[in-house]
Amino acid sequence: MSLEADVADLWNRYQDGLTAADATDADAAVIDEFLAALEAGEVRAAEKTGDDVTSWEANEWVKRGILLNFGLRETEPREYGGVTYHDVLPLRDTDDLAERGTRNTPDGTTIRRGAYLGSDCIMMSPSFVNVGAYVGDGTLVDSCDTVGSCAQLGENVKLGANTLIGGVLEPVEDAPVIIEDGVSLGAGCRVTSGFRVGEDSIVGENTLLTPRIPVYDLVEEEVVYGHLPAERRAFTRMVESSVGDHDLFEGGAYKPAVVATHVEEETLEATRREDALRE
Repeated sequence: MSLEADVADLWNRYQDGLTAADATDADAAVIDEFLAALEAGEVRAAEKTGDDVTSWEANEWVKRGILLNFGLRETEPREYGGVTYHDVLPLRDTDDLAERGTRNTPDGTTIRRGAYLGSDCIMMSPSFVNVGAYVGDGTLVDSCDTVGSCAQLGENVKLGANTLIGGVLEPVEDAPVIIEDGVSLGAGCRVTSGFRVGEDSIVGENTLLTPRIPVYDLVEEEVVYGHLPAERRAFTRMVESSVGDHDLFEGGAYKPAVVATHVEEETLEATRREDALRE
């Protein structure tokens, strides 16, 4: 049987009442093999099915495989840096990172099992990459960044300091946050609830990207939700709210929105990739 078939069979048994206490060594071997496949980049929680950033779809069987690691494992005391913590998953073995030119700085770079890091990545401390996340080649995860469960980051992405990439495990059909190749997110950005950022876009500091906030795309002159098209420069602005004339307060009421426009040459220069960091 294939790994996907093994996971599907185990998921059906889990839905029928299989517990961590009842799981066999063979069951444990399946979910261990699954985590190894995630860490090798052989399976991913989502995949792009077309040319546009909106075409990403969740791989439901992969998300089920991740959920099985919570449902069929017991919480255990574990050791990291001389500190005992309790979790169902251990941290990821990082012995394979050096051979790919990827590095993580000490005292606070935490990579959970089932996370993939490509070649020439940089993880600054403190930062955290959760189970099922995919971090593409050449990507920078800066200090105080979080890459949530199943989030998919492309190649040569730059996450500014204190940036949050949200995670999603349930429901299994929901696609996670997608950050495509060449994207640069300024410090303090938050990307949540399955929002998708198109390739080579540049997002200003402290911008919140979530499907509930409209994106005013000045390039195509349309309002979109849930994604930022490719090759855009995006930043937050306040627009009038529908409750602006409410009797309880004077003056206008406003809500956040995202404005997207063309990427300008000077903006590209300000976010250029420094190859010296990866030599």
